[in-house]
Amino acid sequence: MPRTRPFHAAFWLAAAVVLAASAVGAETRYVTDRYDFNLRSGDSTRHRILRQLPSGTPLNVLSINRDSGYAQVRTEDGITGYILLSYLQNEPAARTQMEAMEAKLAELQQEPDKLAARLSSLQVEHRALEEQAEVLKQEKQDLETELAEIRNAATNAIQIDRERRQLQEQVSNLLLKVDQLEHRNLELSNQSRQQWFLIGAGVAGGGILVGLLLPNLRLRRRRSSWGSSSF
Repeated sequence: MPRTRPFHAAFWLAAAVVLAASAVGAETRYVTDRYDFNLRSGDSTRHRILRQLPSGTPLNVLSINRDSGYAQVRTEDGITGYILLSYLQNEPAARTQMEAMEAKLAELQQEPDKLAARLSSLQVEHRALEEQAEVLKQEKQDLETELAEIRNAATNAIQIDRERRQLQEQVSNLLLKVDQLEHRNLELSNQSRQQWFLIGAGVAGGGILVGLLLPNLRLRRRRSSWGSSSF
């Protein structure tokens, strides 16, 4: 590649600025975006070319030789070689930055579509949740109705049990009264039997007495009639 005097002047000016030390710590720099440059196996043009580096290629700077004006670098895929320091810059190449900006712009342009798709998805989820809420609301109403019926049935059961107890108490009282009446009836029956027995005994006794007195009365009447006829 031909070199011009301005290029040499720029090269040595850059070398004088950046080559303050023969070696520096590892740092990342980028191939300038003006050309494609050779990555060589050594720090001179006499060394073989390892590969062509497109502009914007990121390189990890391992060391800088101020005498040769070359920097030892390592590519992202692990190849180590040498490249002129003047071909390196601290910021990515303008073309790389442009590509990154274009990619970012394309991503931003896709954001509205993504947001619209997300909004549509959220709307679908919202409708599904509303339908689920309606179902749950109906189930809640059904459960409340069922609970009210259970409470009503429980209240009725308590009332029925109370009435059953009252009826049982009334039946017990009636049975007690029936027993008392049967006992009283038995007593009255016994008293009646005793009275009829006494009456029967009195009648029998009166009959016997009449049977005993009646002949005597007849005999006296006969005697009386006999006495009257003799006078």
